[in-house]
Amino acid sequence: MDDVQIKEMVRARYGSIAAAIDASCCAPASSCCGPGTTSQDKAREMGYSDAELAGVPEGSNLGLGCGNPQAIAALKPGEVVIDLGSGAGFDCFLAARQVGDGGHVIGVDMTYEMLKKARENAATIGAQNVEFRLGELEHLPVADNTADVILSNCVINLVPDKAQVYREAFRVLKHGGRLAISDVVNKAPLPAKLKEDPALLCGCIAGAATVQENEAWLAEAGFVDIRVTPKSESRELIATWAPGCGIEEYVVSAMVEGRKPAA
Repeated sequence: MDDVQIKEMVRARYGSIAAAIDASCCAPASSCCGPGTTSQDKAREMGYSDAELAGVPEGSNLGLGCGNPQAIAALKPGEVVIDLGSGAGFDCFLAARQVGDGGHVIGVDMTYEMLKKARENAATIGAQNVEFRLGELEHLPVADNTADVILSNCVINLVPDKAQVYREAFRVLKHGGRLAISDVVNKAPLPAKLKEDPALLCGCIAGAATVQENEAWLAEAGFVDIRVTPKSESRELIATWAPGCGIEEYVVSAMVEGRKPAA
């Protein structure tokens, strides 16, 4: 498949989740998780606290992700935050509470159905400091030097041109702004059978890049203080995405950090 076909396949997959066609699935891969596993359970496995889960509107947590970028974001009141691939708004609503009325959060997603769901969720709680924009991560609908912080949770690996995503992130960050990203990285070459599986491509597996590739793209974009830190404890979570496939041997969740130099 070419890049356009991959993107359309991903858009259709996550559009179907937002439209509740696959709402019972608690992971982005094709298989549903085991009995009794909910989106709340999956979020706890990613590192979100019960207090965080209780503070967002119902329906915003879809159990999609591979970590908790909030844990490294160190958000402050008054900051402007952009969430890349914001889905139903889960991380946006958490960020909005931290930046307060003086701050602002912008969620960007390419899926119409996700955007509709996120806006509905915002309306239910009367969120005034959050907005959601339709757009692709390679071409963000955001002006230069806008954000203090960029968040993302297990989305950049789905984009064919990851280097362009990092260039766009650099462009929209203010000088001194920072990245706080949770994503999946490749730790061993995928067998052809797994690499070519459309379900695993949509499920954040087949599109993962290595730590070294991510570090190189970040540096080329202009970031400094770059850290890509694999999280070995994510192995059990990742194994649930496609039980029996052994994908936990090839990919791992990682925290991706970087900073745009001060002017």
